[in-house]
Amino acid sequence: MSIKIKIDEHLIKNKISLTELSVEIGITITNLSILKNNKAKAIRFTTLESICKALGCQPGDILEYIDD
Repeated sequence: MSIKIKIDEHLIKNKISLTELSVEIGITITNLSILKNNKAKAIRFTTLESICKALGCQPGDILEYIDD
């Protein structure tokens, strides 16, 4: 089982770069890249909330469950 983070789609939709999102939500580009590339083991609710607020989406819009 795995959870896929779908930030790319929303970055394109909102015409915002990963760097701009990083600055807006106060997370390092490195940590945001780890999330974007599905290398993260966990995500804080506060981080998820900040991402959703900045991208104008719901948690379910950027998180996808994949049954391996």
